[in-house]
Amino acid sequence: MKRLLTVRVPATSANLGPGFDCMGLALNLWNTFELYEGDGRGFTVVSHGEGADILPTDAGHLVARTMADELAMHLPIKPRDLSYHIVCHNQVPCGSGLGSSSTAVLAGLAFAQAILDPDGYLSPAAQARILMRAFEIEGHGDNVAPALLGGLVLVVGRDNEVLARQVPLPPFKVVVCVPDFYFMTSHARAVLPSHYARADAVFNIGRAMLVVEALRNGDFGLLSRALEDRIHEPYRLPAIPGALEAKRQALAAGAAAVGLSGAGPGLIAFAEHDHEAIGEVMQVAFGGAGLRARYWVLEVSETGLQVLP
Repeated sequence: MKRLLTVRVPATSANLGPGFDCMGLALNLWNTFELYEGDGRGFTVVSHGEGADILPTDAGHLVARTMADELAMHLPIKPRDLSYHIVCHNQVPCGSGLGSSSTAVLAGLAFAQAILDPDGYLSPAAQARILMRAFEIEGHGDNVAPALLGGLVLVVGRDNEVLARQVPLPPFKVVVCVPDFYFMTSHARAVLPSHYARADAVFNIGRAMLVVEALRNGDFGLLSRALEDRIHEPYRLPAIPGALEAKRQALAAGAAAVGLSGAGPGLIAFAEHDHEAIGEVMQVAFGGAGLRARYWVLEVSETGLQVLP
């Protein structure tokens, strides 16, 4: 089979404490997707690595579904009449709070864009279209925007457009610890209240601005006081066995700040040193709650989606 395109997309950690649905960070852990011509039997998908034993192998796979839906919006063809083969090499764990689904959505959109516009699929205008469509599919942009652009990204939707800005950062590492706990996104949303007090909104607005300033300047002292949240973590953390204890142990081991990665169940810890020790104590804390957990020490990725030769 002829290979048409290969893209790789980084993991992301969204929300970052008070930045609910509008702040995300790209991390140096990647999913790679290869697109090949099909054999006339529709979509076939092969996955290696994370999720290989549970992900669909046909048009139901999120990459294939996204690609097919996007092509059907612009071409006089039905999704079932398309035929492509996709190979996925996954390093980002599924359902972890590290944006695995966003990598798949972006890959599907990038594949479709390359077919629709072979000469301009890498242009800034194409990138803007991909971001807009990914925002529409995901419903918010705090995972897809940093996965597409890289680094720390602030993103909001406004009047049928997406405003996204990348904030330059100094190099640093984080620890991400993910327990083996199935925390459905729908449940993570369902535990949130429908209304918030004005004081809680003000609390988050001020701290979100300080988180950006702390990360931009590598100020872990400021980050330790700013990475607090009243919008989602007070409701989600208690729903994840061992998460509150893992956060306490990480702070005791030297982390400057700890929060949920996305909607969870993973935690992200910011620290200047002792990253391995922080990961180990979080792993043990989840183990005390009966959950197996893994951790990664990751650098921030300055780049987002990449097209490989």
